[in-house]
Amino acid sequence: MGIHGALNWTIRPTGPADAAALAMVAQATFLEAYAGLTSVEDMLAHAERYNSKAGFEAAFAQGAQVWIAEADGTRAPLGFAMLTVPDFEITQPGDIELKRIYVLDRCQGTGLARALFETVLAASKGHARMLLGVNRDNERAQGFYRKNGFAIAGTRTFTVGATTYDDFIYAKVLDPA
Repeated sequence: MGIHGALNWTIRPTGPADAAALAMVAQATFLEAYAGLTSVEDMLAHAERYNSKAGFEAAFAQGAQVWIAEADGTRAPLGFAMLTVPDFEITQPGDIELKRIYVLDRCQGTGLARALFETVLAASKGHARMLLGVNRDNERAQGFYRKNGFAIAGTRTFTVGATTYDDFIYAKVLDPA
């Protein structure tokens, strides 16, 4: 796959040794998404808990599966996708959660998000549904998920530091084969 014609990427599964690279891209994409919407204190608190090296190490310890997209040649992280056991109130047996699919702004619209999404779909074989939470104001992400067969199945609140946001919970029935 390619970005802007000259830059190509590779997607591969990760493990705890990749936690620092995952933290770097997670913090960059989170800043791109929330800058101007929430305070720096809230963003830093969230980053320390979830988007830090320690946060990824904790996620791996709890069984998270993560794939990273890296620039060919430099292995610079461009995005990643994470699957976890869901913790939504609407969770049913056989569900899996697409916890995060983050792609740098410069890579959006290049097919990278789709490639990461197809990777997690393939890894979700045997599960009944895929769930995810998305900020109700993030129209771009919602459009991507709707285009890929997701529908709103519920709502939740999501806290970044001390700020609470309203999220939609989307669900997609997965092919049992």
